[in-house]
Amino acid sequence: MAPSGEPTELSASSISDDILSRMPRASGRYMAAIGFFGAVVAWALFAWGYQIQNGFGNTGLRRPVYWGFYIVNFVFWIGISHAGTLISAILRLTGAGWRKPVTRAAEAITVFCLMIGGLFPLIHIGRVWYFYWMIPYPNERLLWPNFRSPLFWDLTAILTYLTGSLIYLYLPLIPDLAEIAGRSSGKKQRIYRALSLGWTGSDRQWQALERAMKLMAMAILAIAVSVHSVVAYDFSMSIAPTWHSTIFAPYFVVGAIFSGIAALVLVMAALRKLMGLEEYLREEHFVNLGKLLMLMSLLWLYFTFSEHLTTWYGNLPYEMQVFNLREQGFFGIVFWTMVACNFAIPFVLLGVSRLRSIATISISGATVLIGMWLERFLIVVPTLSRPALPAAWGNYAPSWIELSITAGTFAAMALLYLLFVKAFPIIAIWEYDETIPAR
Repeated sequence: MAPSGEPTELSASSISDDILSRMPRASGRYMAAIGFFGAVVAWALFAWGYQIQNGFGNTGLRRPVYWGFYIVNFVFWIGISHAGTLISAILRLTGAGWRKPVTRAAEAITVFCLMIGGLFPLIHIGRVWYFYWMIPYPNERLLWPNFRSPLFWDLTAILTYLTGSLIYLYLPLIPDLAEIAGRSSGKKQRIYRALSLGWTGSDRQWQALERAMKLMAMAILAIAVSVHSVVAYDFSMSIAPTWHSTIFAPYFVVGAIFSGIAALVLVMAALRKLMGLEEYLREEHFVNLGKLLMLMSLLWLYFTFSEHLTTWYGNLPYEMQVFNLREQGFFGIVFWTMVACNFAIPFVLLGVSRLRSIATISISGATVLIGMWLERFLIVVPTLSRPALPAAWGNYAPSWIELSITAGTFAAMALLYLLFVKAFPIIAIWEYDETIPAR
């Protein structure tokens, strides 16, 4: 055993044994966690079923606020999805060596968040069995969807992004699936062998895999930026107060990367603690992500200030009604809590080097996620509750249905991750050639 802090040489088989041994067993605690999160998801599905059976009148969505928690959660989860493909793709293309234990955890976040966020347009349309009306396909009546509808944009963007993200997650899994198949027997071996697509590790296969991953990394960067730009267009293409802005697309992309990094930090902290991955997810990885989080916090402050400055300087009466309601009125506490979570707390914890640690970086990630959800809420609800005509003003309060479905999405994220780390190694085995840090 090498002295503490020095690397120790391990063979490839030893690295495989070590990583595969960290995959959770079906212990009592694991099954209890599965049962708890599964119960929350089941309750959310019951609430959705109740809404379908009894109608939208049982929710808090009514004139003038027809977009509430559902669209807030939609934007929030689609934003977090940028944690994987975008961050992983950038690090892979730039050849950042420290990314090795981080990429798969990030790529899994992307897929799960898209699966969850993509449900909200279906939940929000009410009559979910008519969802195919949003799909452009030839039909006997020669009817086509409204190409100016944000629902059509969102469906196209999310399906494209989800397809690309699944491929981008699957490609680096292939060598590890073959590794697991070689160490298994029976039905498990047959399943993993089929998933590994006949991988043998030949030079030709490695070269093809490397080319495919680089091509997907370049493609996914463009897709990720375009997807959240499309989500921003849902707002900025309207003439609602404070929404009709040319800055919304880059503003939403910056916010998406910001929340995605925060989610990745929290997931890494949980994996490190619960699966004993201290040797792989080291402090340097958290520090590097903490620096990225600090940078995105400053960018978020710049865009937020620019958005509010132009509204304040323009001084249009119908926009100032929303501005005052959000910054000083009923939503004032929410607004300044958002500023504290997204800038003040991360700026102190990450900006002072002596305070920067795994714990403080994780705390910053948690506060950023809270702040970014509040930001999505403040974009949606105040504007809709104060339309241009004062006679149409109204308020919004979520019902138990919306609260249940919201809680169910967070439980679904945890449940999907628990199932994923049980079936697949969360650390890419093949990316480790010769050494890992000493225990």
